[in-house]
Amino acid sequence: MSSQEYNHIVRIVGNDIRGEKKMIIGLTQIKGIGYNFATAILDTLKINPNSNVGYLNDSEVQAIEKLISDPSSSNFPSWFLNRRKDVETGNDIHLLTSDIDFTLRNDIERERITSSWRGYRHMYGLKVRGQRTRCTGRKGGAVGVAKGGKAAPVKSAGPGEVAAPTAADAPAAAGDKSAEPEKKAPAEKKE
Repeated sequence: MSSQEYNHIVRIVGNDIRGEKKMIIGLTQIKGIGYNFATAILDTLKINPNSNVGYLNDSEVQAIEKLISDPSSSNFPSWFLNRRKDVETGNDIHLLTSDIDFTLRNDIERERITSSWRGYRHMYGLKVRGQRTRCTGRKGGAVGVAKGGKAAPVKSAGPGEVAAPTAADAPAAAGDKSAEPEKKAPAEKKE
């Protein structure tokens, strides 16, 4: 394989993949292609999954792109695709890259507009698929007793000024009895 031309970056379906990556790992870097889908693509095209991406020639890259863009033409089963029975077209399609996020946002927005139960759950940020919400899925900080406020920072005295007493100096300065050691009173005798 070293006699072939080596590419340091290979562009497949708009994604730059580094040439030193193994073929199976390089394909999974494309959003929408998982490990199993990448394995199926390489098995269909008879490409070694352990070879490096940099050794792909142009015809192999074009074959991979054609198979990724239309997997149903190579007799991939419909359950292998990530979007079955699309709402707008009714066809089984496989979404890639930014199309996944765009379609997901459209689906959630459509559910909100139709005021479905799932739409309400999405709108309020709650669990959608029937999970428990009594003890899990809580957002935000802990609910309970609020902590006390922070003490004000000590202001340093400038030239010619007397520094204000600190919290440690306050009891002694005020003549507080708690600053002095406690004296025990003599115990009274009971008769």
